[in-house]
Amino acid sequence: MLEDLQQAIWNTGAHLESLRHENGHWEGHLSSSALSTATAVVALHLVDGLKHADFVQRGQNWLREHQNADGGWGDTTISKSNLSTTLLCWSALHLSGAPPPPSASSWITQRVGSLEPRAIAAAVIARYGKDKTFSVPILMLCALCGTLGEKPWRHVLALPFELAALPRSWFGAVGLPVVSYALPALIAIGHLRFQKCPPAWWNPLRWIRALAWKRVRPMLKTLQPSSGGYLEATPLTSFVTMALAGAGDAHHPCVPLAVGFLMQSMREDGAWPIDTNLATWGTTLSIRAGAEHDARALDWLLAQQYREVHPFTNAAPGGWAWTDLPGGVPDADDTSSALVALKKLGHPCDERIHAGVKWLLDLQNRDGGIPTFCRGWGALPFDRSTPEITAHALLAWWTWMDELPAALRQRVVKATERALLHLEHVQRADGSWIPLWFGNEHTPDENNPVYGTAQVVNHLCGHEQLATQAHRLVESGRDHLLGAQKSDGSFGGDADAPSSIEETAVALHALALSRSADTPVRRASQWLLATTKNGTHFPTSPIGLYFARLWYHEQLYPVIWTLQALRAAITAHA
Repeated sequence: MLEDLQQAIWNTGAHLESLRHENGHWEGHLSSSALSTATAVVALHLVDGLKHADFVQRGQNWLREHQNADGGWGDTTISKSNLSTTLLCWSALHLSGAPPPPSASSWITQRVGSLEPRAIAAAVIARYGKDKTFSVPILMLCALCGTLGEKPWRHVLALPFELAALPRSWFGAVGLPVVSYALPALIAIGHLRFQKCPPAWWNPLRWIRALAWKRVRPMLKTLQPSSGGYLEATPLTSFVTMALAGAGDAHHPCVPLAVGFLMQSMREDGAWPIDTNLATWGTTLSIRAGAEHDARALDWLLAQQYREVHPFTNAAPGGWAWTDLPGGVPDADDTSSALVALKKLGHPCDERIHAGVKWLLDLQNRDGGIPTFCRGWGALPFDRSTPEITAHALLAWWTWMDELPAALRQRVVKATERALLHLEHVQRADGSWIPLWFGNEHTPDENNPVYGTAQVVNHLCGHEQLATQAHRLVESGRDHLLGAQKSDGSFGGDADAPSSIEETAVALHALALSRSADTPVRRASQWLLATTKNGTHFPTSPIGLYFARLWYHEQLYPVIWTLQALRAAITAHA
């Protein structure tokens, strides 16, 4: 067993090294997305259908070729069909003038009850609840494509785009109906809906919104990165672009760069990914997993730290984003991972580290937890505190604790107490934690308690003093994982979901770090060795969640997490 583990670790490390960029970092490869492809097709068609005919046709061809056997579409080519993506693809194909595949219409009818606009709108709104971040863009796209009937805009909910004119510090308090990072969509889609279906003349909102547009319209350019892609995300960029085109504003100053981003982002096969890359995230995870590294990786990672206030979320200097591209926004998960990776790279505890630690401390919510982007935006799920990110911040703080200035150490002690209480409060009765940015299509509620619990345990066990303080949380989380392990040693999103390399690897890592009994660790290790063919074969699973529950898979995840897990297993074995 020991020799097999050593060989698999060597093979996995060599495979990870083969995926490394020549500049010393890891860029990764995100799955092609039917959802992204549909939105890009519609945006390019509405801006100038003749000029972009080749892009539109190739995108539509890709959608036809990757329709699921049941008639619907999933977010990735290996995802289950879902209503949101199927509606977007069905509508995007409607643009060609030819009727969409009858099987798609049948799929929608079976899930919704009919193709009546009222029924479609009700089903979409029900899926997302009060969070309008994605329900309104979906219905807008359907309306623009002609699949919401003769009076489509009555089915598209209004968005209060005038609130974007308020001071940024007010956004958390006023409770915007979209998440913090969807501000461009709020502005562009809100204005389109206002143009198409304004309030009655006697309603004050009619006049407020008409006046507000002059003030908020320039914000779309101010918020746009130099790459043209908002958050480097095809869906968000496409939604903003099609909304402006639909409102007769295709010559808005932000449109040329947005169109350029969409054209450049198209892959050779005619598809678009959900985002350009997760290079910073992939690089920090690779370094922490034990991948070979050199001075190039250190220099590259230091260069990704934000040194000025970010215009998109007004984030303070000191954080890191998920990507090295201009559309990134600093977030807690990537900042934590960067801080831990810099320690592994041997970087001293200098002003950059202090800034990163302080950035995370300042982000802590009143409930003690850590959100992703912005403090105090708790109205919608994707802006709330989340357990795996809270535990990750704890690890980042304690990784540098002994070297921090006294004032920062005192802040870490207080923040730790609050964060651990938060983790205790949000832990479920069965010992699990539910993550925000990862899920599983095969669990009843599409949550992923195995991933969430494993990562909380991994982070809490990543530093001895932290693990001592959190020992009860660690033990209950470990017990949950032991109960979710399958008879063959593997793990899925829960005890009943299909097994995956990603979930088995993060769970094995947690079991090994938390000093679980030898048998569960050995069984999970054996499953990983067999499934990865001794570290040479890494099929991906769509457990990644982008905003608004959009699924993706990433080439690096199974490789990184397998390497990390097997290294922990061999240490536990020793």
